[in-house]
Amino acid sequence: MIILGTNSIKDTGYNVANSVRYNDGDSPKLNIDFSSDGTLNKWTFSMWFKRSTLGTAQRLFCVIDSGMDDYIKFGTDDQIEWGFDHEDSNRGILKTNRKFRDVSAWYHLVCRLDTTDSTAGDRMRMYINGVEETSFATDTNPPQNETGDIGRDNNHYIGTSGSSQYFDGYMAEVCMINNQSLAPTSFGEFDSDTPSVFKPIDVSGLTAGTNGFYLDFEDSGNLGNDAFGGTDWTETNLAATDQSTDTCTNNFCTLNPLGGKRGNNTTFSEGNLKSVDTGSTNGVDPNLHATFGLTAGSWYFEMKAEAITAGRMASIALLVQDGQGPDDYADARTVNLYYEKNSSGNKIRKFSSDVETGLADNAADDIFGVALDIDNGTVQFYKNGSTYGSQVTGLSSSGKTTFISMLGEGGSGRAATCNLNFGSPAFAISSGNADGNGYGNFEYAVPSGFLALCTKNLGSDGG
Repeated sequence: MIILGTNSIKDTGYNVANSVRYNDGDSPKLNIDFSSDGTLNKWTFSMWFKRSTLGTAQRLFCVIDSGMDDYIKFGTDDQIEWGFDHEDSNRGILKTNRKFRDVSAWYHLVCRLDTTDSTAGDRMRMYINGVEETSFATDTNPPQNETGDIGRDNNHYIGTSGSSQYFDGYMAEVCMINNQSLAPTSFGEFDSDTPSVFKPIDVSGLTAGTNGFYLDFEDSGNLGNDAFGGTDWTETNLAATDQSTDTCTNNFCTLNPLGGKRGNNTTFSEGNLKSVDTGSTNGVDPNLHATFGLTAGSWYFEMKAEAITAGRMASIALLVQDGQGPDDYADARTVNLYYEKNSSGNKIRKFSSDVETGLADNAADDIFGVALDIDNGTVQFYKNGSTYGSQVTGLSSSGKTTFISMLGEGGSGRAATCNLNFGSPAFAISSGNADGNGYGNFEYAVPSGFLALCTKNLGSDGG
């Protein structure tokens, strides 16, 4: 999906400050071994998530111990499956028909258990974005009063099965309420400003019950902090840089693994903010798009060139075209900053022609800034906070959409590693600079009038 500008996103209501970014390559997890059993036949689990990788088995929440494996997970088919009392013959399973493959969207999930209910179909209930899910590939309900394993005095995990099936993406407002079966209205709402969009509300006043918890991820030094005041969860392979401001109330742009031309030699990581390209595959040079399409406004982002091998060329590209799909890449409609490792230095190209060459070569960890003014048709590049090359003008985009891309060229075996920062970086920032609306975290000062690529800014300033 490509997010286009809209004025329907209002900066009203409850705001979620932080999420946690899970990078599956790091084997990240949160876990706790409760000291006693809670209520095992009635509880509610709620969370917001934004996926980064599709087509792999990923756990959201589970209990794993001898003879126990109750879980909420994604299968390789991208469907959500909830298994209750899974190792017992009286187990229950809900598996959606729906597939969750939008890597640009935040989803809200509620799993609501009450096996005391006399109606079998109401013992396990699932809600997506405030609406009850009713279409299931598997719909098996447990017997009345059956007890499961979530909430027992055993090992519980968020984002993994304990040693595999690591989640890849973002989580926010992870909450479990024990001994209550709650509707999604306890965690979010539809309001008059956005009657079709489910939005979070403050859950801090809910009663946790035994082994209930609330992870708000607002303490970067203690991402497992239980904001309800219970025992904190243990973090493994989660660092302060894994705290993110990309949340269900302010969605930030990322790279899009579903868009563009991408060879087998390109991989994404760090919540789709890092790309590693080792060269073209079968003659196809990588062309990696971002999730936002822009039609108006002034926007700023940064790219950290972590590594680039000799002879290798990569590019930050701005593609201007008529349609709403970025896959038809054409040099005649692009502005590119090419950075490379050779004697000729870097260059800027506009509409297939060089407009500036011989720019100073880049070193590892240099940070390039891009200030894109769609209304006036200009682009200014920066390197480590200073202007880099002359301003590019004449980029008329009336009635068109501009897409941000990362390109790679130069043949097999020549590597380039790029870290994108649209305002919620996955790498450490030494200074910290927000835009004029107070959003984003950048290494260098944001040029006056330019904004981070997030939905709060799209809602207030167009895009």
